[in-house]
Amino acid sequence: MILSVVLLLLAVIWTVQYRFRRRRMYELASKISHPKDELPLIGVTHKFMGNTENIMKSLKQFSYEAMETDGVTRVWLNHILYFVMVNPGDLEVVLKTCMEKDDLHRVIRSIIGNGTLFAPVSIWRRRRKVLIPAFSPKIVESFVEIFSEQSQHITHKVARMCGSGTVNLWPIVSAYSLDAACESTAGVKIYAQSKANSQFLTSLEEGLNIVCERMFHLWLQVEWLFRLLPQYTKYQKCIKHVLEFSDEIIHNKRKELMNDKQSITKCDNDRSYDFGDYKRKSFLELLIHLSGGEKGYTDLELREEILTIIIAGTDTSAVGMAFTLILLGKYPDIQQKVYEELKEVFGDSNRPLVKEDLPKLKYLERVVKESLRLFPPAPFIIRKVEKELTLPSGVTIPSGSGIFVSIFGAHRDPKYWGPDAEHFDPDRFLPERFNLQHACSYMPFSYGPRNCVGYQYALKSIQTALTSILRNYKVIGEPEKGPIPNIRIKVDIMLKAAEGFYVKFEKRKPC
Repeated sequence: MILSVVLLLLAVIWTVQYRFRRRRMYELASKISHPKDELPLIGVTHKFMGNTENIMKSLKQFSYEAMETDGVTRVWLNHILYFVMVNPGDLEVVLKTCMEKDDLHRVIRSIIGNGTLFAPVSIWRRRRKVLIPAFSPKIVESFVEIFSEQSQHITHKVARMCGSGTVNLWPIVSAYSLDAACESTAGVKIYAQSKANSQFLTSLEEGLNIVCERMFHLWLQVEWLFRLLPQYTKYQKCIKHVLEFSDEIIHNKRKELMNDKQSITKCDNDRSYDFGDYKRKSFLELLIHLSGGEKGYTDLELREEILTIIIAGTDTSAVGMAFTLILLGKYPDIQQKVYEELKEVFGDSNRPLVKEDLPKLKYLERVVKESLRLFPPAPFIIRKVEKELTLPSGVTIPSGSGIFVSIFGAHRDPKYWGPDAEHFDPDRFLPERFNLQHACSYMPFSYGPRNCVGYQYALKSIQTALTSILRNYKVIGEPEKGPIPNIRIKVDIMLKAAEGFYVKFEKRKPC
């Protein structure tokens, strides 16, 4: 009895001290509007207990509530305080000053370690200086040849599906994106498009899905508890394959550079990679040279950066392509305009796309940009607030909290995009119409010093593949009755269609 009283007393004392130390946080949080369904003690944690579609619904709800309350709303996940923001003026300050990624991202570091995308600032600054020249416009342009070659394979894959009814786009676009990313990033062909199932792609997707579960289901972040669950064994198996794949690539590239000649690696049938000699330099080779050669990045640092580029390049391009094709299936008139532009550029020829063609495809570019506005691949960015911050709107954010940068919300806020913000309208990107008040009103690849250095890479990859498909095939979907596309969405690290990306293909000339 006495022991129980003592323990209770200690718990009360600890709670009082804990709340006293955080009194400034509670004071500032109390001044910000919050969701009506917030509960005592746990806040909105119950809103994140469902599947990834339900989680996205909650994040959408908070984003729309922020639009109605001066661009910000606050939510508690148990004892952790977050602010969901859509105000582009505030977001510009946040993305320029709050450089540290939130602690929620620590679970993804088990895959990519301290790769630039999620690295602590102390590591990120040094790595970013190496990455920027590797993504120079001339280098990215040199990869259009790879995109064009790989897009021919995606067209052949679509040809086999022509007339076979409804098909799921995701395996098609993700295999293309992975092939293009691995060849341009690491100088290795993995032939994901020609295999029924790519073990690397499957391991990567399954591993990232488990990471997403851990990010939003807080109890899964407890390491000892996670290790007791069946997901842990599956996760370890996925990660093992992904890391072995990366290490093998780096080992062979090191050997190739050291011997200054082609290095051929013998692999088993399940992992037959082509480590051939390429005329162009891959990102891996560039990173080795730019970081200082043998005295530069270690194999671990190279693995972290290469995995980051492959993961970001694969998912970003695949998501952008998939949503664009779905939208074109829903809006055949817009698809027809794209096709007419392609006819103007390519005529009746079957020649592959070259880099000089891309600047001519202005309407296709507008379609892709509008698709990325409505369905940004990374709909939310989470930043840590390490020092109290007063924003242009007058809101003061306490240190120790986190900020959900709602790209999804900023892209749909009628205050800046007008009453038709939810409409699919590619012509809003016409030069005479596209006149944003704030840069952060449109940022599908983030903004500020930690923005995505590969945004031009992703755009060129997406446009090249779409060109190859749409020159030869018409996308058939369920036409929308109005200008607002009705697509259920979920968040699996990247934004995805909750019901999958299903369409039909029809050959433009009789099959």
